[in-house]
Amino acid sequence: MADQPMPRGGAAPQTVDTLRTGGFPAPGEPLFRSFNRLGLWTLYMKEVRRFFKVQTQTIWAPAVTTLLYLVIFTLALGGGNRVVLGVPFASFVAPGLIAMGMINNSFANASFGFVGGKIQGTIIDYLMPPISEGELLAALVGAAVTRAVLVGLAVAAAMMLWPGVHLEARHPWAIVWFGLMGAVLLALIGVVTSIWAEKFDHLAAVTNFVITPMSMLSGTFYVIDNLAPAFQTISRVNPIFYVISGFRFGFLGQSDIGDTNAAVLHGALGLGVLNLVLAIAIYALLRSGWKLKN
Repeated sequence: MADQPMPRGGAAPQTVDTLRTGGFPAPGEPLFRSFNRLGLWTLYMKEVRRFFKVQTQTIWAPAVTTLLYLVIFTLALGGGNRVVLGVPFASFVAPGLIAMGMINNSFANASFGFVGGKIQGTIIDYLMPPISEGELLAALVGAAVTRAVLVGLAVAAAMMLWPGVHLEARHPWAIVWFGLMGAVLLALIGVVTSIWAEKFDHLAAVTNFVITPMSMLSGTFYVIDNLAPAFQTISRVNPIFYVISGFRFGFLGQSDIGDTNAAVLHGALGLGVLNLVLAIAIYALLRSGWKLKN
């Protein structure tokens, strides 16, 4: 075919492969070579609508459960007479409970996607659309963070109705940053869990033996200064400790991390770096196809 004349305009003649595929790219060659905003938005909305259709279970039920935590622990620890960090115990524990509700639901939302697809046989819905691994990860994490924010707002609204709880945004930047970074952190862990898990028992194992202990032992209901030095060190290794304490700092102006913006800022930067490292690692994992394309 090398001696065939060039068509008018200087365009190269169609090859046999191009004619055979009808002008479409070769198998395995991506059609979208740039940022696919429509695909990202479509997958994000799919995930949001999935949890919003059962909002009684995914948004309002966590708010009621968290409020029960507040009632039980407040009454069990002396009602409104107990003071922690210079404020009533109810006001001390309320920000931590809000953050805990946000991160737990962020993990729950992100951890369901892939494993649900594996069990139901719909995993192709995540793998076939013409979106990159980064766009796939962004959509899953974005939907989980959206659920976390909605749960946080619902929990905060419920707690404001409880007598003895006073929520004042003294450092709004800390509330926004630690709330979002905590939700992103647990969403990323949820995506990893969903990639690895083959059945719902695997999700339950991670939730019961990893996420719940990390949440409950993060200083939500106490200050770590009351612990032995060894356990204080263990607590400071727990990233959820910085989420809870930083979020609490935004409301109370003081926390276990420190009472100054500079001290809390170190924890904020650490969370940001941790999330960035996790995101890069999960992106590489998605590109490898481990547990998804086998």
